[in-house]
Amino acid sequence: MNHNANNHAGRPLDVAELANLGLGEMAYVKPLRSDDVARLFPQAPKLQPGVDLFALLSASGEPIVLTDSRDAAVANAWAHDLTTVSLH
Repeated sequence: MNHNANNHAGRPLDVAELANLGLGEMAYVKPLRSDDVARLFPQAPKLQPGVDLFALLSASGEPIVLTDSRDAAVANAWAHDLTTVSLH
């Protein structure tokens, strides 16, 4: 993937264009605690506090999957032909 922050007209990308950059191509693996799950996955059941989990998020930040293993999050991305990057 080779994206440039400028479009073909030579102007910088606007917010909507930037938000769509990488959609369908890239996903982020984000470590999080069970305490923070409801913010990203409001439909998830209440979880025991303090559990380390991993979320797979689309390039725009939309949640895709929640798992207890980074490897499982990466495998899910690969199964859907998404390039993964870690979110820090």
